[in-house]
Amino acid sequence: MKQAILTIENVMKRFPGTIALKGVSFELYSKEILALAGENGAGKSTLMKILSGIYSHKEYEGKVTLNGKECLLTGTAMAENAGIAMIYQELNMELDLSVAENIVLGKFPKTKWGSIDWKQVQLEAEKVLQQVGLELDTNTIVRNLNPSMQQLVSIARALYRNPKVLILDEPTSVLTEREAKKLMQIIRKLRDDGISCIYISHKLDEIFDLCDRIVVFRDGEKISEHRKDEGYDSSKLIEDMIGRRLKAMFPNRAGYLGEEILRIEHFQVPHPFAYGKNMIEDVSLTLKKGEILGLAGLVGSGRSELVSAIFGAMPKNRGKIYLENQEIRIQEPYEAIRYGFGFLSEDRKKNGYIWSMNIQENMTLVMLRSMVKKLFVDAKKEEAMAKEYFQRLKVKAPGLDTMITSLSGGNQQKVILAKWLMSDIKILMLDEPTRGIDVGTKSEIYKLMQELTENGISIIMISSEMSELLSMCDRIVVLGKGVVQKEFAKDEADEIRLLQAASCI
Repeated sequence: MKQAILTIENVMKRFPGTIALKGVSFELYSKEILALAGENGAGKSTLMKILSGIYSHKEYEGKVTLNGKECLLTGTAMAENAGIAMIYQELNMELDLSVAENIVLGKFPKTKWGSIDWKQVQLEAEKVLQQVGLELDTNTIVRNLNPSMQQLVSIARALYRNPKVLILDEPTSVLTEREAKKLMQIIRKLRDDGISCIYISHKLDEIFDLCDRIVVFRDGEKISEHRKDEGYDSSKLIEDMIGRRLKAMFPNRAGYLGEEILRIEHFQVPHPFAYGKNMIEDVSLTLKKGEILGLAGLVGSGRSELVSAIFGAMPKNRGKIYLENQEIRIQEPYEAIRYGFGFLSEDRKKNGYIWSMNIQENMTLVMLRSMVKKLFVDAKKEEAMAKEYFQRLKVKAPGLDTMITSLSGGNQQKVILAKWLMSDIKILMLDEPTRGIDVGTKSEIYKLMQELTENGISIIMISSEMSELLSMCDRIVVLGKGVVQKEFAKDEADEIRLLQAASCI
């Protein structure tokens, strides 16, 4: 019989107006990778905040036991000392410190005189980097690393604290498929070395490949368990997660594409960090009315920088923009909005919403000028518009006055989408619109994209998920080395061709 290393018993967490966890119980066994699956808002993140010490033991009901001893945590440092380490979806790194400093931060080795032992810092950092298979100068500034390396450094930092339990929240969300496979090999090795893992992901193929067992959450409750040795049933798992049968993940893309609405010519975009280098060297492309145009490419190919420059959120060295055959100038985002552009950023926390505002305030940001009545915002009109989209997009929250930071990632994404849908947009640019979002919400976003194109709105979509691009896009442009490597019509594209083009083969 397997030994339980972590036990959660009847854990209940209440917030004003809602219960996030409703008496959840399950166990994590020694040398096991356990997946937690469920829609955004199902309670997974709340439970992880309890296990990682963000929520004190005084703020919830129930019991958490680690190695037979009750965990009465009052902070993240106490959780780490107890043997629970967490890798967050949004990496919490000190970007302007070195790799070594990030790894030992808060636990610097000391000399006998009480000063920092910098030689030991380097040795300890090199030791844990070897565990994650990363050959790297430990003096490198973290800001200069790509997302994959930053993810591995964050795991190395967790391993330095010698955890018994490692929690990974969407660890592959910023990685390419190749990088994700490498990370999963590392996680398997950690399990074999005696570290038990809790793995949170909305990518079911990853869960099926990596995890020994799956616990499904829905609406704050544990719904079911699935075991790898009994065989995983994807249809049953999705049904458990969303509480209904999912007829089809992707809608049928059938519709008339209109005339060209957007053309960009010879865009050159500088690298955001490396002075003198260009992220985009020379890119030209077109977009038709009612079309979904996919942008594919590896991490660092310049996809995000290209759409940011079109929107005026990043500078460009050169390039022309034609909207409905008329040349326009966009230097700032407000000019793009005036021309009918909307932009959903890859990093919603940094660029998508204002953390100090509630749902209604974030939804109506773009439309405030149109709601002014006698020098003041028409409060009734603002509330009515926000309520319409709150209901249309099925945002899970107690009400419009709920702070956006208290929402799950999927519901935050819905609020940001609502902000653009309220405005009179012609072109919507979506940068990783379904990253970190559950299958049910993904399906809703795909259907919404289909509705928008049927109403004549054109979409440029960046995605690292091949299935998403192949199923949703009418055309796919592949970027690499700062230029367009290949362009595929829908019936020409497949995963192998996209990967070959992205790899510049």
